[in-house]
Amino acid sequence: MKSAIVAALIGSAAAFAPAPAVKTTTAIRAFEDELGAQPPLGFFDPLGLLNGDVSQERFDRLRYVEIKHGRISMLAFLGNIITRAGIYLPGNIDYSGDSFDSYPHGIAALIGPNAIPFNGQGQLIAFIGFLEIAVMKDVPGTGNEFVGDFRNGYIDFGWDDFDEETKLSKRAIELNNGRAAQLGILGLMVHEEIIPLGYDADLPIIGHLV
Repeated sequence: MKSAIVAALIGSAAAFAPAPAVKTTTAIRAFEDELGAQPPLGFFDPLGLLNGDVSQERFDRLRYVEIKHGRISMLAFLGNIITRAGIYLPGNIDYSGDSFDSYPHGIAALIGPNAIPFNGQGQLIAFIGFLEIAVMKDVPGTGNEFVGDFRNGYIDFGWDDFDEETKLSKRAIELNNGRAAQLGILGLMVHEEIIPLGYDADLPIIGHLV
C-alpha cells in the first residue's frame, strides 16, 4: 500500500513539473481550445500524451478516462469526509448485527484487522462492476452530446433546458472539480498512511505532522 502511494505521489509530482521542450505539432494545436484548457494553466499536457499525430478518437478516450476518474474521486472524497465526520448509514451492515459505524473509514476499512470482511468487499466490487458494465457507459445512438455523457436517453435532470453556454460552463466546472478531487483523495490516502508513522497521542494535532 505504501509503495502504491509513493508511486502515486511521483505521478502527481510529474503532473506539476514543467513540460519538456517539444516541437508543437498540428495535432497538439488542434486540442488547445478544447474544454478544460483554461486559465491559469491553459493547455497543460506535461506528460506529452498528445504529442505526435494524435487522433480525435485518442483525445476522446483520454477525456473519457479523465471524466470518469474525476467522478469516482469526487464520490470517494465526499464519502471519506462524511464518514470521518461521524455520519453513517443507519442499521446494520450484516445479519450478525454489525452496524455501519463499527468499521473504520478510509484505507483501514479495506485493509487491517478491523476491515470489512472479504464477502462484504466482494459485494462492493460486484456492484461497481455492474455499474461499469451496465450503467456508467456511453451508449451509441441515444443522443449523448459529449464524451462522458451517461444519460443514454433515460435521464435528464433538466440538462436539455440549458443553453449551450451554460452547458459548457457546467462541464468545465465538473472537470475542475474532478481534477481537484483526484488530488484531494490522494492527499487523504497519503495522510492516512503517513501520520501513523509519527503519531504521538500526547501531542496536539500539529505534533502529528512533525
